[in-house]
Amino acid sequence: MVFDFLKRGGPAAAAPVGVPETKASATGRVVAFASSGRVAWSPRDAVSLTRAGFQGNPVGFRAVKMVAEAAAALPLVVQDADRRYDLHPLGALLARPNPAQGRAELFEALYGFLLLSGNAYVEAVPGAGALPGELHVLRPDRMALVPGPDGWPVAYEYSVGGRAHRFDMTGEAQPICHLKGFHPQDDHYGLSPLQAAAVAVDVHNAASSWSKALLDNAARPSGAIVYRGQDGQGTLSPDQYDRLLSEMESHHQGARNAGRPMLLEGGLDWKPMGFSPSDMEFHETKLAAAREIAVAFGVPPMLLGIPGDATYANYQEANRAFYRLTVLPMAQKVLADLSFWLSGQTGEAVEVKVDLDQVPALAVERDQLWARVAAAPFLTDEEKRVLLGLPRLAGGA
Repeated sequence: MVFDFLKRGGPAAAAPVGVPETKASATGRVVAFASSGRVAWSPRDAVSLTRAGFQGNPVGFRAVKMVAEAAAALPLVVQDADRRYDLHPLGALLARPNPAQGRAELFEALYGFLLLSGNAYVEAVPGAGALPGELHVLRPDRMALVPGPDGWPVAYEYSVGGRAHRFDMTGEAQPICHLKGFHPQDDHYGLSPLQAAAVAVDVHNAASSWSKALLDNAARPSGAIVYRGQDGQGTLSPDQYDRLLSEMESHHQGARNAGRPMLLEGGLDWKPMGFSPSDMEFHETKLAAAREIAVAFGVPPMLLGIPGDATYANYQEANRAFYRLTVLPMAQKVLADLSFWLSGQTGEAVEVKVDLDQVPALAVERDQLWARVAAAPFLTDEEKRVLLGLPRLAGGA
């Protein structure tokens, strides 16, 4: 029967003696029923969204660059439960993940892909020891997930130019780390801020195209040429019509023809038209769309130079909120996933964390936290270190 696979996973199918129990979600097999063993294609066109919202939109471009560059520049530390390492092989790997990239370039690409497509993929190239020899960020638009019978990925396929490479995910050392944003309607892929801002991007791009068209027409509203012949006839001959269009396009359109007087003959009369109310409001529409794009990416509009936003009292407060509400949550999530993935390969329980005391935008908050913790006599030194995110003292309880 079609649903026999549900019965085989029930209580009646006891595991053989000596075989360790494998834990899995009860809904995993149901999720994978329609796509087990086949590629699960992303329903989004990430290429078109990236072209329109990043390559073709200055607000989206700057928002992504600000978040990715700020997160990539955060100071990192490697530590475990007992100590913080000044020198560690994992720190050296992140400092130079591959011959073509340093830490900043790799993390900027990782965060950029996560913002633009909702997904980011890191490949581990085997090294001489347990730690990977190199780390590479792969393009999400070329990657496809292959779910297994339990709903978890059993492989990833990376396709370029008609050729595909399959990464097997069933071994102990998994070659791919898949980082993704929360998506309420997709089991395998994440939702990007660019998707949420897609309508605002279209509105902003359309308003920019409208402005460009206005400049191409001498930066003034259009008008009408009225023809009244000597005999009262109001229709031009085909030759006259084509000649009039040719002269208008060549002599009275574009920035180089701005202000050029128009010479009308043969009963032609120019009737200028003023801006309509909708034309006058397009600038506010463009600013509103820009604010929506900035909000989707978690960047205060004030930091992007977008007027009309009074959420924060000053630039410094907006910058602090930018780090606290956008940059740090994303960086901490990504670093936690990377640490867990790399620890699974090396077997060493170390974690890569942000050194919050070295982030200039958080200096005021950290100073206040240190002062409060130091002034609490009811806390032991170990408890104070835990509150500050520091490892335990050597020999501490």
